[in-house]
Amino acid sequence: MAHPEPDWDQEMEQTHTNIPATDEYSPDNIPLLQAVRLYPKIVACAFGLALAFLLTGYDTVILGTITAVPYFKQEFGEFYNGSYIIPATWLSVWSAIGPVGSMVGAVNAGWFQDRIGRRWSLALSCVVCAAGIAIAFCSNLPSEMNSRRGAFLVGRTVQGWGVGGAMAGAQTYLSETVPTSLRGSAMALSPTFMLLGELLGAAVIYGCEKKVSAAAYLIPFGTQWITTILPFMLVCILPESPSYLIRKGKYDAAHRALAWFHTDRVDVSRLLAQMRLSITHEVQMSQELAYVDCLKGTNLRRTMIVAFSFVVPSFFGVPLLASASYFMQVVGMGSSLSLIVLILGIVLGLIANAIGVWLMSRVGRRRLMLSTLAVTTVIWLSMGIAGCWSGNIVIWYTAACMMAVVVVCGLGAWPASYAVSGETSSLRLRAKTQGIGVLCYMLSNVVFNLVLPYVYNTDAGDLKGKTGFVYAGLCLLTFVVTWLIIPEMKDRTTLEVDAMFESGLPCRDFEKWAPERLPLKDGTL
Repeated sequence: MAHPEPDWDQEMEQTHTNIPATDEYSPDNIPLLQAVRLYPKIVACAFGLALAFLLTGYDTVILGTITAVPYFKQEFGEFYNGSYIIPATWLSVWSAIGPVGSMVGAVNAGWFQDRIGRRWSLALSCVVCAAGIAIAFCSNLPSEMNSRRGAFLVGRTVQGWGVGGAMAGAQTYLSETVPTSLRGSAMALSPTFMLLGELLGAAVIYGCEKKVSAAAYLIPFGTQWITTILPFMLVCILPESPSYLIRKGKYDAAHRALAWFHTDRVDVSRLLAQMRLSITHEVQMSQELAYVDCLKGTNLRRTMIVAFSFVVPSFFGVPLLASASYFMQVVGMGSSLSLIVLILGIVLGLIANAIGVWLMSRVGRRRLMLSTLAVTTVIWLSMGIAGCWSGNIVIWYTAACMMAVVVVCGLGAWPASYAVSGETSSLRLRAKTQGIGVLCYMLSNVVFNLVLPYVYNTDAGDLKGKTGFVYAGLCLLTFVVTWLIIPEMKDRTTLEVDAMFESGLPCRDFEKWAPERLPLKDGTL
């Protein structure tokens, strides 16, 4: 049955004067499985858009683990103490330059999304990523060593640009299209698909690392094009974000886009009129639409929460975990075994994240983040203590601790941080706020990837397993900041979240706040 296109002025007036104060119209608090049955197309789109995060995870582990492949070290490294290693300087710069490119890509994506739309901005990012892969693929052609290393550096930079833009675009599109009852779980798919991408990447590296030719690293580089093509093909099928179309005054196009997402059981005309009212309210609150608006008034607090949520994974250990294979070799584990440990950790993390998606629909974000960060602090501390000794037991205990961190954070802090980052900002500033969030995420990766090789590498700090002490302190700091600033927004609509932030409500009071009559109430917002 086709959804008729309404008289928008009449719909606006009726919606504004007749919005129920309860959940009679829009099922915001329905169980996860019931919401999946109610919104099958949106669920399918959420999984499809998560391919952008699969791209991120795949590229991260390929580029992070390729430095542990023996033939790559022979072609791009140097002989040191009887074996080939990547010099700490180049390892540090390579590790950091990808996130630097992603920072630029994320900021540009925030601007492009408001100019050319969410879907075409994401498509452009995929094209840029593919170009970066091509440069890295050809980086072995120069005969001079520093030229090879420089070409690989350029490829990582361009590829990082594309990855950052893809992350920001997918995050914005998801947060604008999924209903309240699915919002947290849909955003939590991000780390799950990142881990899936890392698993696939680790499997490819494991299958190629014994090769004694350039194929040992060229095959992994080439397979990255597959993960770039998939999200590009998806955005050619999806409609534009209805929220973006409303902001551009294209109400009929927004109506068709929303009808594409929903079944006939949803009153699309009324739903879209409510979205238009919500965006009109935000426009009245702030006439400007620039990055500086993210730092004004109540938006400053919301932007700070988004930025912090994006850096939580870096603070509990993702940069080190992404290079687990190389790190475990530094600790003393063999090349093949280190890759098996990496793959096992990713599999356990995938299972944990799947459980974490369900837990968030039952428990919420704040409680999961605090509990799992506390446990992770203890795990890192025990790893640091064990690192004060040496031997096979210490090597395997270090590997077990890293896998335990992935599992524990996968149950809570990892997926919950993405849910918080996707539901905190206002709709009108969401694209730019997500751009700032991804920028902060990549900036934290730059810092960690620059510093970590000097902390644990044998030709620098040589801390090895004692690196756990560093992350124990960082996790404790993250726990404290989470307690101070992260509110509970489970099952809250955008209008309820707006009301709580505009009233200056302390973060610990969000969960028990009871709304009075609001101007809008809509499960999609």
